Amino acid sequence: MQAHRSILTLTALSTLLTVSACTSGADTSSGSASPDALKLTSTTPAATGVLDEVTWNLPMGEPITLDPAKVGDYSPNTVEANLCDPLLRLRPDYSIAPGLATAWHRPDAKTLVLDLRKDVTFWNGNPMTATDVVASLSRQREAATQSVNAQVLASVTTIKASGDHQVTIRFKAPDELFLKYLVNGFGAVSEASYLKKAGSDYGTPKGGLMCTGPFELSGWKSGESITAVRNARYWDTSLRPKVKKLTFKFITDSSTLTSALLSGQVDGSYEISSTVAKALRASDAGTLHYGPSTQTVFLYPMSGSSPLADHRITQALSLILDRDALVKNVYDGAAQKLKTFIPSLVWKKSEAASVYAKGYDRLPAVPDVDISKAEKLVAEAAPKQRTITVAAAAGDQQSLQILTFLQAAAKKIGLSLVIKQLQPTQMSGLFYDPSLRQGLDATIVLGYVEIPDPLSYAVLFTSPDSPLNWVRYSNDEVTALQRQAQATLDPDASAELFVRAQALYTKDLPVLSIASPYERLFLNKRLSGAPASFAYINMPWAAYLGGTGETAS
Repeated sequence: MQAHRSILTLTALSTLLTVSACTSGADTSSGSASPDALKLTSTTPAATGVLDEVTWNLPMGEPITLDPAKVGDYSPNTVEANLCDPLLRLRPDYSIAPGLATAWHRPDAKTLVLDLRKDVTFWNGNPMTATDVVASLSRQREAATQSVNAQVLASVTTIKASGDHQVTIRFKAPDELFLKYLVNGFGAVSEASYLKKAGSDYGTPKGGLMCTGPFELSGWKSGESITAVRNARYWDTSLRPKVKKLTFKFITDSSTLTSALLSGQVDGSYEISSTVAKALRASDAGTLHYGPSTQTVFLYPMSGSSPLADHRITQALSLILDRDALVKNVYDGAAQKLKTFIPSLVWKKSEAASVYAKGYDRLPAVPDVDISKAEKLVAEAAPKQRTITVAAAAGDQQSLQILTFLQAAAKKIGLSLVIKQLQPTQMSGLFYDPSLRQGLDATIVLGYVEIPDPLSYAVLFTSPDSPLNWVRYSNDEVTALQRQAQATLDPDASAELFVRAQALYTKDLPVLSIASPYERLFLNKRLSGAPASFAYINMPWAAYLGGTGETAS
């Protein structure tokens, strides 16, 4: 099975937000935001004016790289999505549209043909051709590239130019996921000659980038800022930026960020935390928008020896978790409960949305608190150890609140939760270095699904050969159904296979779904236009940004 790119983000001071249906409007009231009062929107009012400069914050800190092949985290994705166009484009409602590829077709089940735009140039004025697309995709096979997308190419046999503006990809077996991955960094196109010249420095302050996006990388001062200027020759005339210069800052402290947003030193930011949101709602400095998202928060065992590796223990914890109180007190009402760890926005705009919806409806309801039933499950599981050490990022107040909430409830059923706070780099390292998991039983996962297909995320935790299947979960029927789903090109048939697998792993996969928070976007009152949904992570959101005619206070 193909593994999804690196989409599990565990960083300090992050508030992770998730999914719901879209309506118009935004909530700017003070006080607690109840779920009923919140209005979700995928977009903000269209911008009308040109702005000389906008300062934007990256609350997760400075990116390590902007190489499209390596981005898989909030900060690098937020910047790179405005610089490097992918072959397909993600819309704010999480549907797919043409990007650098105008059309695609399948002559047979094992062949995909992409027709490319003929009017696209790189920032240096050189035309984009099939050669650049082949180089951009093929380099992600190479170990030296260290692409987070390498497994996406597992079933690919050849990638060749079949014309100056056409690329043909052949597969060992049909693969319904591959096309959808073209909406993110995997499908981004860089100039072939520039890639060769920059080598391993590509995407760094030293090596730079050469892409086709609406903004061009113009400067990167490590530890201070990244700057981009508008591409006046951008091929998509409807998205030629209204912002002349875009400066990214790296403020991770919530108090400092609140002051910067209220004073106008920073114009906007995604991933606004609950703490910051409360202060912003009481101000007239701008508007706080809530949007649908594919972010997800859950508790996940570190190994097969963890008490949580027994699904009866995760079920017991699920039964003592008062999610209504958690949503109100931890997320300030800006979140929702989920039956599974995959948010519904992932499939709501797909061709097989009705199939996925029926499958989701058939899943067991989110349980009410039932201490007695939880106690019985713990007794049945009879774990050798009743102390569970859970990792969380130091400074991530919401994760700490969630775990403290769960810690108090666990005592009622004879389990003890010990919270171990790790630095952000240690938390990220958990996913790549098994030695860092020693002495830990579980971690709170702040994840997100990048492409509009739930299978891409499910296989991370259910496929026997996935590097993230730490508990070595194995269900032959689930594996077979998911492999069939990936090899089935008919959307409804593939979705039906997936929901059958989902019904099975929901019963025995040791994952404790906690919540799916909404996206939070803040725009200074002089700004508008940016998408408010989590789709921003893989779309040129800043190209929509512009002025409202008002000045900042």
